[in-house]
Amino acid sequence: MAPRQPVVPNGDGTYSLNLREEERALIAAIVPDLRSLLADDPNDEMLTRLFPTARPDDAEAEAEYRDMVRDELVSKRLARLDIVAELAEATALDQEHLAAWMGAVNDIRLVLGTRLEVTEDDEFEETDEADAESVARSAYWYLGWLLEHLVEASASEL
Repeated sequence: MAPRQPVVPNGDGTYSLNLREEERALIAAIVPDLRSLLADDPNDEMLTRLFPTARPDDAEAEAEYRDMVRDELVSKRLARLDIVAELAEATALDQEHLAAWMGAVNDIRLVLGTRLEVTEDDEFEETDEADAESVARSAYWYLGWLLEHLVEASASEL
């Protein structure tokens, strides 16, 4: 039996989105949380991986860079989250929507990874559904799997 493919290119610039109900529910639940965090406090430490320091050796240049690009980056991320929220139940995506899904899933995963203090050395472990961190860690690994499939589907059309 072939492994399940959550995103499949249709060969015409569109993609079938084959998510299970619980996967759609996860996305629908997480998107508003990240949206609120970005909209309410884009300087929250949980967003560190979304806005890495560009000039760690020069605080003045770093502040200038942030002043120049931060609002635009926040706006783009919010727009992607809006698209994903709108299309949480969709079964087909066009290329623009697929790109929004890739960006949003990556953003969610980065923030969740920051919260969980994930490192490159972390490995997936079976989870205890009663443990909130364990459930969050499972969501993190699931989002990585989904992101991999979103990227593969997008790359297949190149």
